[in-house]
Amino acid sequence: MAVIGVIAQGAMGSGVGRRLHESGAEVRTLLSGRSPASAERARAAGMVAAADERGLLEGTDFFLSILPPGEAEQLACRLAPTLEALDAKPVYLDCNAVSPQTAIRIGEIIAPTGAHFVDAGIIGGPPRPGYKGTTAIAAAMLLGAARFGCAEALIAELSDSQPQMLARMRNGIPGMYDKAYRWVAEMEEISDFLEKNPPSRDMYAAIARLYDYLATAHAEAQPGRDNAIRTLDRILGRA
Repeated sequence: MAVIGVIAQGAMGSGVGRRLHESGAEVRTLLSGRSPASAERARAAGMVAAADERGLLEGTDFFLSILPPGEAEQLACRLAPTLEALDAKPVYLDCNAVSPQTAIRIGEIIAPTGAHFVDAGIIGGPPRPGYKGTTAIAAAMLLGAARFGCAEALIAELSDSQPQMLARMRNGIPGMYDKAYRWVAEMEEISDFLEKNPPSRDMYAAIARLYDYLATAHAEAQPGRDNAIRTLDRILGRA
């Protein structure tokens, strides 16, 4: 039986963990510092909570890093001392949407431990409608319409001429709220990757700023009427 370590337990990490568990693997994870929701996702996916980093990695065949890309390098630094201390080392797979430059830095952190490093990637995502770029464009369009007082007219037009697009927006935009914080780093990584193509680089950098703006709005404890998330919900008929 394969033994696989996975961090973390978000929608993607728990989804991968569940599939591995269903395929007969023992799947370990680390819950220290994680929320009760993360612990419940791990439990539902059949993932086993390890006591510490050594318990997570010792005896595993593979370790999968699946977390917001802005945290990928920090995780490699955190686990490197434990990897170095192990006699038998797992293959370390970084499965995050990081740029080649970041992947090289992570590989340089892992290489001295003696563990093999693989720059991996996940195509697609947990079942959820919409793509990050089109979701950003749709959210920006709705917020712009609200600012100039024509949101109702825009929704009426979309209902008449683009009902499928409106349905995707109504499903995809609210599903983005709790993911916006992690999409910031993903867009920044793509921007870094496109550094030699300034128009494309700047486009993804701007999307990162938009998601940062929306993540901040989502985190507000007592959002006012002008809060971006409340505005989007109002336009989409959710509030």
